Amino acid sequence: MVVTYEVRGPVAVITMDRPPVNSLGAALRSGVADAMDRAAADAAVQAVVLTGSARAFSAGADVTEFGTPNALREPNLRVLIGLVEAMDKLVVAAIGGQCLGGGFELAMGCHFRVALADAQLGLPEVKIGLLPGATGTQRLPRLIGLEGALNMAVSGNPVAAAKFAGTKLIDQIVEGDLAAGAVAFANTVLAEKRPIQRVRDLKMKDPTGEAFLQFARNTVGAMSKNFPAPLKCVEAVALSLTKPFDEGVRLERELFMALMATPESRALRHVFAAERAAAKIPGLPEGTQPRKIARVGVIGAGTMGGGITMNFLNAGIPVVLLEMKQEALDKGLGTIRRNYENSMKKGKLKPEQVEQRMALVTPTLSYDAFADVDLVIEAVFEDMGVKETVFRTLDGVCKPGAILASNTSYLDLNKIAEFTKRPADVIGLHFFSPANVMRLLEVVRGDKTAPDVLVTATTLAKTIKKIAVVSGVCDGFIGNRMLARYGAAAMGLINAGASPQQVDGALQKFGLAMGPFRMGDLAGLDIGWATRKRKAAEAGVPFTPGVADKLCEAGRFGQKTGAGWYRYVPGARDPIPDEVTEKLIAEHRASLGILPRKVSDEEVVQRCLFALVNEGARILEEGIAARASDLDIVYLNGYGHPLHRGGPMLYADTVGLPNVARALKKFAAEPGADPSWQPAPLLVKLAEDGKSFN
Repeated sequence: MVVTYEVRGPVAVITMDRPPVNSLGAALRSGVADAMDRAAADAAVQAVVLTGSARAFSAGADVTEFGTPNALREPNLRVLIGLVEAMDKLVVAAIGGQCLGGGFELAMGCHFRVALADAQLGLPEVKIGLLPGATGTQRLPRLIGLEGALNMAVSGNPVAAAKFAGTKLIDQIVEGDLAAGAVAFANTVLAEKRPIQRVRDLKMKDPTGEAFLQFARNTVGAMSKNFPAPLKCVEAVALSLTKPFDEGVRLERELFMALMATPESRALRHVFAAERAAAKIPGLPEGTQPRKIARVGVIGAGTMGGGITMNFLNAGIPVVLLEMKQEALDKGLGTIRRNYENSMKKGKLKPEQVEQRMALVTPTLSYDAFADVDLVIEAVFEDMGVKETVFRTLDGVCKPGAILASNTSYLDLNKIAEFTKRPADVIGLHFFSPANVMRLLEVVRGDKTAPDVLVTATTLAKTIKKIAVVSGVCDGFIGNRMLARYGAAAMGLINAGASPQQVDGALQKFGLAMGPFRMGDLAGLDIGWATRKRKAAEAGVPFTPGVADKLCEAGRFGQKTGAGWYRYVPGARDPIPDEVTEKLIAEHRASLGILPRKVSDEEVVQRCLFALVNEGARILEEGIAARASDLDIVYLNGYGHPLHRGGPMLYADTVGLPNVARALKKFAAEPGADPSWQPAPLLVKLAEDGKSFN
């Protein structure tokens, strides 16, 4: 049962009960409509209170029904709202918790609204590339005015109900029991014989409205270049000023349907669902509970270790921070404090908050300080010999049940786990730099990682405000393994005749925050150099340096040395094309007997993106990742992939997998082509079956 119905004197109380947040799917819409009909038919009932749970009145439409028959099943949301508004008996919305999107529109369709002070009201549709499509853009301006309504629709951010006390939107703020307060309010309205207030009948008046709307169009247009929805929200809200209610509603619906068909909305809806799917880990025993993490150890106070430490301090979790030398420890602590003080100067933290967070750090030069921590994360040099020393030491000093985590970005986690007598307690927690800013956390599941260790890691990710994606063990895991193929494709383009600035420019025009060569200079070219030499040694083959390696041999590691693929002026980060790089590229082409050709920007994007996609398909085939959308989450949150594209795997779906497979076969057929250009069997099968990754 998704709706409960009870009568309290002359008032029927209809409670929506579809956990967790009363999403207005077909069953709940039907249940509310039936309950309204029941109240209308009962002569003893003079008023209705419509409410939800403590967590949510309703968080809005059920996005999982978009594009399915249930989305069209009657009563649809607009019909339901019309039915509620047309009731001859007064209807009071009793709002607690979340009241968002379609749920907020339903509340606005009621005749009166009462709410708890901290109830959250909002129209978040813009965040999935849409606008409120069930009369919200026409109702809200009539209740709080043009400017307030437009701000809520364009930002998508919720606002506490207390802010609307005294407006037409909230008739009364209730303290204590919400349903009892709403029933008391309904009885008062009945006793006073107050007329029913239908929002559709309210007149819009705003003498400065047109001027404000023009200002809004200019401002919103400039801020939302890759996303059409914010500007369409302005257009829809503007209709409330110039059109009769029913005409405004009709045009709102047209705008909504047009946005629903855009690739940007598809991308945002995909991301919305993908983030929730990433939290579902296949193969875990039902009811697996996380271990308690009350105190964390971090090894390394450098850029990565310091950033990792800040995540836990921000969440109020004490950290024992280890370095080998006092100078390095002092420098790391100084950087953490400086970061917090910069936040304080920007008004994001109060002075006492800075001191509270710094007080949570226990600096140490001894591993013995880790005796009572629940989790240790190492952020030391990316070398298996160094990792071995660290994990053998941790195995000896950490208490039973403590989780031992590596921040490795490439190395074999199963081998690292073998350095301990407790491989079940070993896991990979790959943070992305800067670790206190980047949202992604790759959680690497070793062959022997215990289920509760995995659950602890993903639960902890939420605590420190990260989005966790689980990966199996392979070289580079998900993100860096795909990145290696992306980088190889970019280098292939350089060999063919493109310049670093053309490759970067084409991909940045596509929407990436930074192209591969600018990104390499930022991260440090020496990291990839060390990895390539390691791989050659592991494979027992001679190391043959490419252009990137020759740059490193010349001491050009990127921004930190003032030169890499580009050169940099001291104190600035602007990449300047460099003759040294051009000369090295020309010499390398000549050594390979390559005559440079013209490369189009379209080819740059195709090769780089399709290389990512193809490696992603192999990762899925091998079971390294659970689902294609996980790969998109990795690239959106860790590698600057453009949000409006929805991630590389969704981009491939948008292009069409048969087209991707065809292009890959063409690249693979070129003389001397790398075998990795052959399309992955999974990609070929999906293309042949007319299916997609997502």
